[in-house]
Amino acid sequence: MNAFVSLAYRKFFAGGVCRTNVQLPGKVVVITGANTGIGKETARELARRGKSFHFRVHRAVPPAFLTGGARVYIACRDVLKGESAASEIRADTKNSQVLVRKLDLSDTRSIRAFAEGFLAEEKQLHILINNAGVMMCPYSKTADGFETHLGVNHLGHFLLTYLLLERLKESAPARVVNLSSVVHHAGKIRFHDLQSEKHYSRGFAYCHSKLANVLFTRELAKRLQGTGVTTYAVHPGIVRSELVRHSFLLCLLWRLFSHFLKSAREGAQTSLHCALAEGLEPLSGKYFSDCKRTWVSPSARNNKTAERLWNVSCELLGIQWE
Repeated sequence: MNAFVSLAYRKFFAGGVCRTNVQLPGKVVVITGANTGIGKETARELARRGKSFHFRVHRAVPPAFLTGGARVYIACRDVLKGESAASEIRADTKNSQVLVRKLDLSDTRSIRAFAEGFLAEEKQLHILINNAGVMMCPYSKTADGFETHLGVNHLGHFLLTYLLLERLKESAPARVVNLSSVVHHAGKIRFHDLQSEKHYSRGFAYCHSKLANVLFTRELAKRLQGTGVTTYAVHPGIVRSELVRHSFLLCLLWRLFSHFLKSAREGAQTSLHCALAEGLEPLSGKYFSDCKRTWVSPSARNNKTAERLWNVSCELLGIQWE
């Protein structure tokens, strides 16, 4: 009986499951931060998709794609850890097309170098998953002078998406998945102190950046209408991962309540749903949790804030994105 109750609890806290059987032969995927945690499990599942050979082969599909599934790029700062993850995934999925490329989202030079290399290497991009992130870091700034949470979680992915967008459009239908969090409900976009120089809270800095992710998704969807590229924001759930490493208290709580937290594989399900599920196009710009659309905070529904954040982000990054 105890085992049954325990199993029922685990099933409840595991949350939604991506149930689509969509296969990805010939598709190209980029996942940031996929050397560990949710991103790694997302990469594993996407690499596994494509073993079905019941599909029509387009003339433009390279011959290499006919022997496997999706080509999955693990874009991460720690290349050695990325290679270890890729090796594990290749062995597990029998997909040799799991590749690692260096990407440091705290440095716009690294982001541009990654994008330049990727665009020279690949003529298509079907799925971009902006998964990487930092949480509750002590106050610090990125190489470009941005507060770290804002710079990595929002501006880094904003710039990466901008640099890869034309390739996504050329490969349409294509999708952009942005990992956010339920804590966006506690976030605010403080335009008067965007870099948190006047006041800094490690917890709220993370919340603010997660709100920025939702607003970015909302505005991006509006600007992508009619292009064949759609975008979705995701709350993965409360997951056992390395993300809490900067907080001793959260590390302790995560250990104490680990039975009630999602595994990385369970946390990846909503990302997979938004990347793969058929018929999601009308819900572009929306926010998902447990593989279904859910509510966002009033601040996350503010179109004026979303547009202003977009314009300010472009100014900070020195780009023009109409």
